[in-house]
Amino acid sequence: MSSNGTVTVEKSNGKLPWNERLSYGASDFACSFTFSLIGTYLMYFYTDVFGITAGAVGTLMLVARVIDAFDGPFWGIMIDHTHTKWGRSRPYFLWFNAPFTIFTILCFTTPDLPMHWKIVWAYVTYIGIDVLYSAVNIPLTSILPSMTTDPNERVLLSTIRSLFSNFGGTLISVIALPLVTLFGGANNPRQGFFWVAVMAAAVFFFIYLIVFANLREHVQTRQSQQALPIKTSLKALRNNWPWVIVVGLNFIYWLGMQTKGQVTIYFFKYNLDKPGLASLALFFNAVGLVSVFLTPKIVMKIGKKKTIQSGLALSILGQLVLGLGGQLLNVPLVIIGTIIGNFGNGFVGALIAVLLADSVDYGEWKNGVRAEGIVTSASSFTAKFGMGIGGAITGMLLSLGHYAPNKSQSGAALFSIEANYVWVPLVALVISFILILFYRLTPEKELEMTRYIDAKHARENLEDSIE
Repeated sequence: MSSNGTVTVEKSNGKLPWNERLSYGASDFACSFTFSLIGTYLMYFYTDVFGITAGAVGTLMLVARVIDAFDGPFWGIMIDHTHTKWGRSRPYFLWFNAPFTIFTILCFTTPDLPMHWKIVWAYVTYIGIDVLYSAVNIPLTSILPSMTTDPNERVLLSTIRSLFSNFGGTLISVIALPLVTLFGGANNPRQGFFWVAVMAAAVFFFIYLIVFANLREHVQTRQSQQALPIKTSLKALRNNWPWVIVVGLNFIYWLGMQTKGQVTIYFFKYNLDKPGLASLALFFNAVGLVSVFLTPKIVMKIGKKKTIQSGLALSILGQLVLGLGGQLLNVPLVIIGTIIGNFGNGFVGALIAVLLADSVDYGEWKNGVRAEGIVTSASSFTAKFGMGIGGAITGMLLSLGHYAPNKSQSGAALFSIEANYVWVPLVALVISFILILFYRLTPEKELEMTRYIDAKHARENLEDSIE
């Protein structure tokens, strides 16, 4: 470290020790373990356990997305304005750990209230957890370009993160309902969901303490040593077309995944009349672990863009097979489609964060501004925005189909569930595939940017050391 506080760039040519790699992965295990509980089961919890109508839930999720239009960029700007001894992104793992933990529990707490106050409670707790999730999750993406500038190391880090994320999300999705029954008995799902939320929140709290202790921001520049004005941060987005495409992809992809994920239990319970298979279907999310594991090798052979294209193509095929199985009420076809789709999804999930990290470099290369916060905040913001719009679509379709909790469903209600589980995700995947066709940041251009940025940082550090 020089006398004026400028930190030398990285270590071991950008390669990080395994305690940092694994801690970075564990961070998204914690996030997925808690937020997948919310994404997969909260709508079912609201409608079939807490007793709120599907239309009211859909409206709530739409309102939350309006707030997301502000809270996502807000956290990105806050990160760019943060300057502490721990860095820019890292302190958020500590500051907002406990608040997020508390609101996770409150989301699945069911006070005995009149209907209108139940809705108020749902608004306060859901919007609260939504905003706080941005505070703990956006820094995971914004810290990546500050951990290393090595492209292969970034792919490795994102792969590890996706492996842990997939495992965490799959694990809670599979064990949640059996644990609800264990903790609450057959007739008290309110108590069961509460204690599952307590368990998930405790896992998150302790893992995030470890994450804060182990991660470091190795890539330090002049700009990272000071708070960036908002106007300066926004310059990183000027003509940053890789960022625009990734933002659009992230939004539409997660819109489709959310509409599917949150009606899984509805689809198996009502459409297939096999509620016990819902956990099995969610277990097959683990198939994505295989494709995530293969991602670095495939990227080395065909590049990031073609890897994501291949993943989306497999996801589309899987969704078509799933749709055919749903039409025929053929459970084996449904499972086969689920497996194919999840295998494709693994490639997509593993690389979105990498593409955003690359867009940070592109912003510095193109505009001379390195703004990790505002650029990468799009990851959590657009994913949440897409998930929220997906939630609003689900609520709207269920309401239009006159869904009635815990009863035999009409044909219209069954079609609304099928539309959410099959056809809305299929359309989202097709649009995502079209979007990625326009992504043109080639490996040659990435190498050019990396050389330019490394030389620029080295020159700045040398100038600062002389001063």
